[in-house]
Amino acid sequence: MEFDVYNVTGEVVDRVQVSDYIFAAPINIPVMHQALMRQQANARLGTHQTKTRGDVRGGGAKPWRQKGTGRARQGTRRAPHWRGGGVVFGPHPRSYEQKMPKRMRRLALRSALSVKARDKQIVLVDALPLEQSRTKDMLAILGQLPVGNSVLIALPETDELVERSARNITGVKTLRVNYLNIRDLLKYDTLLMPVGALSVIHDLWDAVAAPAVEDEA
Repeated sequence: MEFDVYNVTGEVVDRVQVSDYIFAAPINIPVMHQALMRQQANARLGTHQTKTRGDVRGGGAKPWRQKGTGRARQGTRRAPHWRGGGVVFGPHPRSYEQKMPKRMRRLALRSALSVKARDKQIVLVDALPLEQSRTKDMLAILGQLPVGNSVLIALPETDELVERSARNITGVKTLRVNYLNIRDLLKYDTLLMPVGALSVIHDLWDAVAAPAVEDEA
C-alpha cells in the first residue's frame, strides 16, 4: 500500500510504501469493540462509595416500643427506608479492569489503522515546521491539508511547538505515535502523521505474518 505525502501547503510531494500487515490488515470488528470497551473500563476509577445502615451515624436506640403504639415496628432510624438511613445494594469501591491478550490488542490497532487507510483518513506530511508555538500557524497548516472536522496528530517524538500550538484547537489532539490507542483512532476523523512516524509504527507493530489464531480471535 502507498500513501501520498503532503507538504504544509497541501501539495503532494512524494509517495511512500507502507506495510500491508499494518495498514491493510483484515478488519476484525468484534476485537476492535472489545479493545474499546476494555480501554473505557480501565479508565474508570471505581472510587464510588455509599454507606450501609452499619456505616451511617445514629440509630442506636429503638425508635419506639415493639407493641402498643399502633405504628409499624421499627428497630432503628437508620434502616434504608428512613430518611438519612443506609443505602441498600449501593456502589462500593471496585476495580473495573479488563484484561486482553497483547496479540488481540495489536490486532485491534491494526484493524483500526486499516479502517483509516481504507477510508483515506490517514494524512502524511513531510514535516510540521513551526518556528514558535502559535495556534494561528497550526490552524493555517490544517486548513491546507485534506483533514476532517477532528484531527489526531501522531508525532514520532515529543515536539513542544506542535503540541502547544494544537492544544487550544477544538477537535485536535496530539500524542506520541507509540501511544496510539483504539479509542483515539475511532474518535477522530483524520490521523495526521509526519513521515517519520511510520518508522516508529513499523518498528512497534510490523512483523512476519502472525499465526492464524490471531485473526480468528
